[in-house]
Amino acid sequence: MAVTSHLVEVAIIAVATGVIWVGSGWLETASEELSAYYGLPQVVQGSVVAAVGSSFPELATVVFAALLTGSLGLGVGAIVGSAIFNILVVPGVAGLATEADIQSNRALVYKEAQFYMLAVSVLVITFAMAVIYYPDTTVDYLAGTVTRPLAAIPLGLYGLYVFIQFQDTADHEADAGTGSDVDAGRQWGRLLAGLLLILVAVHQLVEAVEALGLAFGVPEFVMGATVAAGATSLPDALVSIRAARDGRGVASLANVLGSNTFDLLVAIPAGVLILGSASFNFAMAVPMFAVLTLATILLFTALRTGLRLTTPESGALLVAYLLFVVWVVLETVTRVVDYLPNA
Repeated sequence: MAVTSHLVEVAIIAVATGVIWVGSGWLETASEELSAYYGLPQVVQGSVVAAVGSSFPELATVVFAALLTGSLGLGVGAIVGSAIFNILVVPGVAGLATEADIQSNRALVYKEAQFYMLAVSVLVITFAMAVIYYPDTTVDYLAGTVTRPLAAIPLGLYGLYVFIQFQDTADHEADAGTGSDVDAGRQWGRLLAGLLLILVAVHQLVEAVEALGLAFGVPEFVMGATVAAGATSLPDALVSIRAARDGRGVASLANVLGSNTFDLLVAIPAGVLILGSASFNFAMAVPMFAVLTLATILLFTALRTGLRLTTPESGALLVAYLLFVVWVVLETVTRVVDYLPNA
């Protein structure tokens, strides 16, 4: 019976992932059409409109994890794992899926990439402040409680990010006639339908992932950083690959960075706002954030060299993600290495 139950849960994860893919397709198409209708520049379209839309599965994962389990371990793990997936796999696959190099620009490298690195730093600082000022003494590992006032710190930084993007949009002059044939009402309806479909699928996904984690004794954070992260990152992959194939390299890469910025600065604080406060395993989070930081530096370096992402660089990003997966397996299954406490 246990084997059958596990197979059902795996099937639910597979079906939910497919439904998320379909809903994300609707969402991506609608966001692209609406961006054209409202005359948004490529970098804003990728980093805000498409990024927020494609990040909806991660946000939903955090919300449902908070409501269903009363904990953010699974949700935060999904956010961090998804961020690593987005930084390494999405640009890597997009680069290999196109014949030409993916073009970048200075605005993307010096604004989007650097602001994203700032977002990572601010979230780590927020967790550190939780450990310093609100230590969780009920557990036998290094942990802290993030309160609503602390959650307001990353949210405030995202407000600054949106303000900067608004300034760029105000300075942008859209091409005449662009988006004039778009039915805005229909596209808003498609966008909402995609979001609803994703909500239903993520609800089932969270329950199935949690059940598998409990059955095999894998911590919520690790299950979130691997299984849930891969499933919820499909929308980002879909958006970026399509944009790259259409020759919109800036939008493709901006979606990756904007999506991660939204996940870190909005999705995680949203879970804290729902629960009122949440305890985080700081000892486990820091090694994951270290990997995320290294992945970000790798992508930043690749984009800065020639302001483009070449095929060899895309391959290097995918190899780096493979090494991350091997590390997680060694941590949780074989115990050959032990850098993740309680993994």
